[in-house]
Amino acid sequence: MGTEKLKIGELAEKTGITKRTIDYYTNIGLLAADRSASNYRYYAPAMIERLHYIEQRKHEGLSLIEIQHELNITPYEEIDVQILRIKMQDLEHDVSSLLEQMNKQDNKDIEKIKKNVSPESIALMQSLLLLIHN
Repeated sequence: MGTEKLKIGELAEKTGITKRTIDYYTNIGLLAADRSASNYRYYAPAMIERLHYIEQRKHEGLSLIEIQHELNITPYEEIDVQILRIKMQDLEHDVSSLLEQMNKQDNKDIEKIKKNVSPESIALMQSLLLLIHN
């Protein structure tokens, strides 16, 4: 089956880095994780090396923002809120269009559409819609 994904506890065990730190690194974009339908995070084995690199660079005195720059990751603090709002509005428009199209379909077609949209995508869309309306 190729490479197996690791749960956060397995990644913590393999690296000696706490789950809390791994969670923080994931939240600020230093680590990438896939989400399961039940919202569990799964990490590629390559994240082991990434964690070792991050910890090494931290011990050398670099800040997490400097490490993000080295890894070509836009630090969370530098994300332009206005651009994010525009992208969220575009997404809202896309979701509205999709809903309009679904309303025009019969039940069989709606079920086909639902099967092609993952639970993670639906959860993301719902979260973004909540942010847009706040």
